Amino acid sequence: MYTLRRWWDRHGLQVALVVLAISAAWAVRYTQASIIFEVFQGVTRPFQSSPTKEEQLDKARMLARDERLVELEKQNQKLQELIGYVSANKDKGIVAPIVGRSPDHWWQQVTLGRGSNDNIQEGHIVTGPGGLVGRIVSVTPHTSRVLLISDPSSRVGVTLSRTRHMGFMRGHGANRAVMEFFDKVPEVRKGDIVATSPVSELFPAGIPVGRVESVNLSKSPAPEAIIELSAPMNALEWVIVTPTKPPAPTDTPQQQPETDTPQQQPEDDPQTSNEN
Repeated sequence: MYTLRRWWDRHGLQVALVVLAISAAWAVRYTQASIIFEVFQGVTRPFQSSPTKEEQLDKARMLARDERLVELEKQNQKLQELIGYVSANKDKGIVAPIVGRSPDHWWQQVTLGRGSNDNIQEGHIVTGPGGLVGRIVSVTPHTSRVLLISDPSSRVGVTLSRTRHMGFMRGHGANRAVMEFFDKVPEVRKGDIVATSPVSELFPAGIPVGRVESVNLSKSPAPEAIIELSAPMNALEWVIVTPTKPPAPTDTPQQQPETDTPQQQPEDDPQTSNEN
């Protein structure tokens, strides 16, 4: 014990300094030197003058300008992507911003900042980067409402591009949909591309819809597939609205309802009056 005490009296100060240096180095690395900055701020605060009200306002304005610049750059990028999409699209469409979206109906519908004053009508097709988005279901002079294909109440006649097997698709939320086949044993596999059906009366044929994510051939009463929608419904800010083809003239005075009958075109649910 006496020997240990003599050793401590001789080397204790050096050991304490080494331990203190190691602890300080660890603290600096762990806190990324923030503790040193806080100590420096605390020591020098009495010698610093408080920022004036005008300086605080100038700083706030600079921050607001920086944030606005970042937002404008993001919008410019989105617009460039949209311009490229419109240029590649053969049909003339109306560019419309998404101005309204309810958290309770995030996957069901959106509101566009274009309406009847911009020649938008009910039944017009809405597409965006990736493919089909939905269909116009109501219009005001300055706005219009879109029923998204991810809405569970939507019905879209679709076909597999690889095998041409047909069916109808209903929304499933979260950028997913369910395709129900008409054939009992369809030739389908994961990754197959899904597009609008060529026998649909409500949608032009060949609009990309999504890809097959999984298949359930044992599903009753008909085989089903989960479809991952190609248009990112949760990230859309701009869309393209295009008119549908005018219906062929009929000799009967009454206009036929805008649905496909099961006998002529089996893609639509006979219990619904809209195919999205």
